[in-house]
Amino acid sequence: MKSISNSMTNLSKSLLIAILSASLVLITGCSTTPRAKPAGVIDRSGGSTSYEPAPPGYYRVKKGDTLARIALDHGQGPRDVAQWNKAENPNFNPNVIEVGDLILIKPPASAKAVKPVDNKPTASAQKVDAPAPAETSKPEVVAEPGIRLSWPAKGKVTGEFNETNKGIDIAGKVGEPVLAAADGKVVYAGNSLRGYGNLVIVKHDNTYLTAYAHNSKLLVKEGDSVRKGQKIAEMGDTDTNAPKLHFELRVNGKPVNPTPYLQ
Repeated sequence: MKSISNSMTNLSKSLLIAILSASLVLITGCSTTPRAKPAGVIDRSGGSTSYEPAPPGYYRVKKGDTLARIALDHGQGPRDVAQWNKAENPNFNPNVIEVGDLILIKPPASAKAVKPVDNKPTASAQKVDAPAPAETSKPEVVAEPGIRLSWPAKGKVTGEFNETNKGIDIAGKVGEPVLAAADGKVVYAGNSLRGYGNLVIVKHDNTYLTAYAHNSKLLVKEGDSVRKGQKIAEMGDTDTNAPKLHFELRVNGKPVNPTPYLQ
């Protein structure tokens, strides 16, 4: 009987070891089996796909882009860019753009060009800059060399224009007025551009655009026409560490030092 009991015990131990071994094999097999789909956001480009250069008037979407950022970098209003692409492709969704997509960044031939606001010089300016009657036959040349901007806020310049700072920073207090630097049309008023906080973008003509960032309060909306010196926002510290106005001037979408243009 004792022999039979020992045999049964040994058999039970062998069976238990076999079961445990099979379980370990099963667990190991599961842990080394790759997932069918990766978790999180899928990069449809695969990280290695190469694309042909974007044709003239278009931009090829890269990782991290947003429609608002693309528009700002090309001197356009986000709403305009969305409308142009929607007209070209009825299925275009401005909130869903993917790496490799082509975005139309120039107005199509059917779109109306943005007319400069108050492009002609004042009567006093005509007497000084164009005393000869012949000069009046070339009114568009007056604004071509540059645009005259007024200071958008009062305060000390704490950040100069450089390779990393695409504009200038003007220190102040929360609630102080932020003024339009020139006549124009508001093409953006919101906070979807990372690093800019509450932002206002004013387009002055087809060449010049100004941006006013980190505001505590926006007093204008997209589509509004504004006059030089008009209060368009209140200074703040949104998306930054101290109250200030970050002011940018873009020429054909390219950031330039606004200081020489300010009077």
